[in-house]
Amino acid sequence: MTAPAALVTGASRGIGALIAEKLATAGWDLTVSARSAGPLQERAAALAGHGGTVRAVTADMGSEEEVLALADAHVEAFGRVDALVLNAGMGSIGAIADFPARRFDKLYAVNVRSAFVLVQRLLPTLRTSAAGERGTAKVIAVSSLTGVAGEPLNSAYGASKAALTSLCETLNTEESEGGVTATAVCPGYVATDMTAPLADQVAPEAMIDAADVAELVVALTRLGRSVVVPSIPMTRPGPHLWRA
Repeated sequence: MTAPAALVTGASRGIGALIAEKLATAGWDLTVSARSAGPLQERAAALAGHGGTVRAVTADMGSEEEVLALADAHVEAFGRVDALVLNAGMGSIGAIADFPARRFDKLYAVNVRSAFVLVQRLLPTLRTSAAGERGTAKVIAVSSLTGVAGEPLNSAYGASKAALTSLCETLNTEESEGGVTATAVCPGYVATDMTAPLADQVAPEAMIDAADVAELVVALTRLGRSVVVPSIPMTRPGPHLWRA
């Protein structure tokens, strides 16, 4: 069987880096993307050590031109998309009363619009891949529990992640019969650089381990076309399930 190929955004660190590592170890070919060229190239070199082909493409998820170029670069390199992992994202908190609308727009551009543009651009290739030997093509988005249950100061971020989850669910209604399925993985606070400023409120050791999120994402790529998993919430241990 031909080696499967995945495109992973936000792959230079955190959850995305762990997802890319697990896929590379499992024999996948990869396009990895992030904004900063230096860390991305270092990550790509390490991933290539597992024996697969790895292509690094820098892209700002806030730029439609760069997002489209990323999609085209992946198709040019591999000709197939067995998994599209939408991990790149931006975090920002603040009360509704004074959260800047311009920052709200930026959150949507990075967290939702880039995902929509990538899915739309890659959909023909996803369909072709799903019709091939694997019989399925996966879109997996790293969303957030704040998009499932409201959290104080997360109106804009949570709204963007709710939209991302909805995008996955709607994609299933349109494409799953052809083998293209989507899942929004919705974790609470994960111990990464993004949540480091929250350490005084939630200790990093009490947050979700990024490796567990990556493990779940990669497990989804192993499912066949007989099942659709629209979304999966992931919460921290404790007496309140619906909390980030």
